[in-house]
Amino acid sequence: MTDPKAPHKDFAQRAQAISLLLLDVDGVLTDGNLYFTETGDELKAFCTLDGLGIKLLRRSGIEVGIISGRKTDLVARRARSLGLDLVIQGREDKWDALSEWREQHPVSLSQIAFMGDDWPDLTIMTRVGLALTVANAHPAVAERSHWQSELRGGQGAVRAACDALLKARGDYERLLADYLAPDQEAR
Repeated sequence: MTDPKAPHKDFAQRAQAISLLLLDVDGVLTDGNLYFTETGDELKAFCTLDGLGIKLLRRSGIEVGIISGRKTDLVARRARSLGLDLVIQGREDKWDALSEWREQHPVSLSQIAFMGDDWPDLTIMTRVGLALTVANAHPAVAERSHWQSELRGGQGAVRAACDALLKARGDYERLLADYLAPDQEAR
């Protein structure tokens, strides 16, 4: 594992252009481990911090979606609970999946951020405007990212990325104020 690196020198400028954040699931929204019961049921744990970060991004005008090589009902259910419409699962070639989606939803690659953790994510990360990753990403992914969380996948890394985007765009304090009691803002 590499130590999280400092943000790319033009992170803030790149963040200003972002209108869509896409997320990998295993290793980003989860810890990357695959849990199976004796009966073959799959289990995944999602971090609630990540969920609020996603909701805050959406409130600031950045859409959020999922592109995953694996397909599970658990991911579809989590996406629904977060209000995500863009959910592409079961597509190992994530670049092809994104390219097909963009045919119906034109958005410039410079307006897309992608957060991944391993080699299959590089097909998108090396083409979009902002590449984000987790603390425990594969070194080849960390080297090619514009920003790396200090947190591991499934342990708040997505929330840290959301906070970094909100801060770079000047939306963080405005959104935080909605959660503070009026007398707490001055402290």
